[in-house]
This record gives sequence, C-alpha cells and structure tokens, in this order.
Amino acid sequence: MPGFPTNTQQYRLYMKLREAGLTQVSAAVKAGLSERTGRRLEQPSHVPPGGQPAPRSWRTRTDPLAGVWESELVPLLQDNPELLPKTLWEYVCQRYPDQYDSKVERTLQRRIKAWKLQHGKPLEVMFLQHHEPGQQGISDFTQLKPNGITLKGEAFAHRFYHYRLVYSGWCHVKVICGGESYEALATGLQDAWWRSGGTPREHRTDSLSAAYNNLVEEQTLTRRYAALCRHYHVKASRNNKGVAHENGAVEAAHGHFKRRVAQALLLRGSADFDALADYQAFVDQVVLVINKACRTRFEEEKPHLRPLPRQRTNDYAEHPVMVSSSSTIRFKRITYTVPSQWVGTPLLLLAYDERLELYHSTVHLLTLPRLYAPKGGNGRCVNYRHVIDSLVRKPQAFRCSQIRDDLLPNADYKAIWAQVDATLPPTEASRYLVKLLYLAAQSGQELAIGQFVMQHLHSSALPSIAQCRERFAPETPSGVPLIQSHTVPLAAYDALLGVTGVAHG
Repeated sequence: MPGFPTNTQQYRLYMKLREAGLTQVSAAVKAGLSERTGRRLEQPSHVPPGGQPAPRSWRTRTDPLAGVWESELVPLLQDNPELLPKTLWEYVCQRYPDQYDSKVERTLQRRIKAWKLQHGKPLEVMFLQHHEPGQQGISDFTQLKPNGITLKGEAFAHRFYHYRLVYSGWCHVKVICGGESYEALATGLQDAWWRSGGTPREHRTDSLSAAYNNLVEEQTLTRRYAALCRHYHVKASRNNKGVAHENGAVEAAHGHFKRRVAQALLLRGSADFDALADYQAFVDQVVLVINKACRTRFEEEKPHLRPLPRQRTNDYAEHPVMVSSSSTIRFKRITYTVPSQWVGTPLLLLAYDERLELYHSTVHLLTLPRLYAPKGGNGRCVNYRHVIDSLVRKPQAFRCSQIRDDLLPNADYKAIWAQVDATLPPTEASRYLVKLLYLAAQSGQELAIGQFVMQHLHSSALPSIAQCRERFAPETPSGVPLIQSHTVPLAAYDALLGVTGVAHG
C-alpha cells in the first residue's frame, strides 16, 4: 500500500503466488500490494526486505583523499598504527593548506577505522573468569573525587579501604584517614573478615607497599603482611604491575560504590558530619544496601569460607618514643603534647590508622587521635590541658611559645587572645589568657567560659578572671565539720582525787 514499506511476509506471499501461476495483478492484490510494487519486486536489482544489497564496484563520487591516502597516509599508519585520525587530519591540513574542506575529516576518520579493521595490530582480549565460592577476596584503596566531605566544617582528606568477595560481591568499606599503610590494610581486612564470618582461600591485592616489597623483582611479602596471612591461613597473591583489570572484581566496584555515596549525600542534603564515627556510619549504610542485593549469593558462599582464628592479630605498628622537656613526643612529622608528669619517660607507642596508644611497660596511659602531616610539611596535635599546670606558673612563656596558637582550643579563645593582645599590656594579656585556660581546665567548662567572655566583649567589656571564676568555679566550703569544744572546770579534777575506789554494781 502507498506509504507503507513492503515487509518480508508480503514479499514471500507475492513470490509464492507468482510461482503458483497467478498474474502480477492477482498476486499483488492477494499480498496487499500495488501492481507497480509487484513489478518492482520481480526486478533483478531489487533487494528483498531484510536482505543485503549487492556490493558496488564503482564510486558514487570522486575520492577526496585520492591524492594522499595511498601515497602518504597509509605508509604513516603502517609505521605507526597508534596515530589518531585527528593527528593525520592536522598533518594533511598543514602539508596542503586550503586544499581540503572540513567535511573531509569525517571521511578520513571512516577510512582509518576501515583500514585498522583490516590491517591494524591485534588488540588485547579479556578472558572472562570462572569464580568459585570462597576462593578469592580482593582488597584495594580508592578515593572520592571530588572530595567535599567535611567534619564540623573542616575539609576531611581521606580514602576508602574496599574489600570484596569475588564470587558473591559481598563488600566492606572502611574510611581511612592516612595513606595505604599496613595499619590501614590490616585493620580494614580484619574488620572485613570478622564481619563476613570467615576468610577466603586467597587474598589478592595490587602491588601495595604495605603488603609487598616492590624493590625486588620477585614477589616478596613484607614481614608483617606475611604474618597476617599465616595467622588466618590465607594465601596471598597480587596482580601484575600496571594491569589493573586483573583486579576488575574490585576496580569496577569502586565506581559503583562511589556513585552510591555521591547519590546518598545528595539525598542527605549535606556532606558535613560531626565526627569520623558519624561518617563511617553513613558509609556503612551505603554498603548495607549493596550487600542486601547480593545476599543470596553471599549465603551460598558463606559455608565455603574458612573459619576464623580465636582472635585478631596485630593491626598496629610499635614505636618507642621519649617524652621531651617540652612535654611532647614526635611521630611521623607530627608533634603531640602529653601530660607533663611524663617528661623524660620512655614510652611505647602503638600506631593504628586513626589513633595512637601510649604505654609504659604494660600500663596503658593515653589514647591520642592520629594526625597525618601534609606532603613535605609538619603538624601538631596540642592539648593545653597537658601543659597548663606548668604554663600557669610562668604565663609569660605563652606569648612567644612555638605552640601558642595551637594551645587555644577553639575560635572563641583565638578571638579572646586577639582582643586582649590588642588592648592590654603584653604581660597582662599573656597572664589573662593563661589564667582563663587554667580555669577552663580546672572547671571542665571550656566551651561555656569562652562563650561567656565573648558575650561580654560584644556587650560591654572584658570580664575579669575573678568574675569568670565566680561564675564557673565558685569557692565551696571545705566540708570539714566544725568541732565544738567544752571547757571543764579544774575543780572537777580535784573532786576525782578524793575518790578512793569505784563501786561496781
């Protein structure tokens, strides 16, 4: 019918009727075609519906690249198959300026693609692998880009440790504060194994310096990573250097996970968190959704996982440190303050990914948050409470102290110091600020004291230390009971001297 293309069913019916002896008119009517269409279907040059046209042996227009294709471009491609169409097009335009229209570039692209299909070098083939349950788990680190995560308004530089069971796709993700260290690997890996309820027969990574000694050609495990694998009876393996697709089971999952995190942040409406624990809980919820989708295969794989040992192995590094005369220790280009009573004492530092534990002998003394120095720089982790008892006895040391700005605990105290430093004599300014810090440490009301002073600065004038002490640390009775004494007349003792005996009833 006019306006409708002939389909395969109509073509076959028409040709069958013609073979049965019907005329073109009759066969066309029965097939729902016009007589003219029927005549066209019987022409030798007609291509049946769904068929391929016969190849042409002639050109429909002049080849615009006839002057350069065989003589110049093909030899270039034979010598350097990596040449891109854009590069060759620019080469032609520079060699023959104003001779080729921009439309010819598309012709060149098609010509090069056709040439490479026939004469190009063989490409690498990916061989899909068969995975057995409980056979392999893979670890890798990845970063969120762009990273807009903040903790209490401050940018939070971090990365993710990502573990995945290859067969089921079950995964575990841990927020890592530092780099791809052994502590981060051991903590994240053991968390994953204990959450999954078992270990695979093989654990695979890329060439992590935390797991492999990359300074030698042979595959050599680091001492601590080898001990970790022995503890869990797991075989260690790695992919070939620079061949990331060999770890495709986790590399591809990186993108899926990070897209889910980005979408969850959009739904949340904010990328700011109060603490690292809150951010980790948010990530755990994203992972929970992923693991729900592969629950069936994980339940199938779980019986094939090897049993866990009785306890975890070390996921920290030990470092001896000495407390300096400034009541500080130094670790990985970061200076940490510690209580002043430890000055001159050797301590044992256990370095985890997110914290430091300090021990003296077998006694645990203190836990500090672990900081990471910027590239090529240093850092400090200062707690004024550690040194305030000494500082209050020599307050003038505050002004020129190397850690002066770090001693101020928050923005309120920094603003207070700027105000008193600008309005009071230098000695009085230092004395005021140190006494204020001492009061904050003694009363345990650091935040409230800072807000109180700032309110006075905005409304009237700087409150005195006595006013602050009266408000936040009023003097209280000592609690010692008052003992009342009674005076006994001496004549009573003379009366006792006259008594010669005691009568017992």
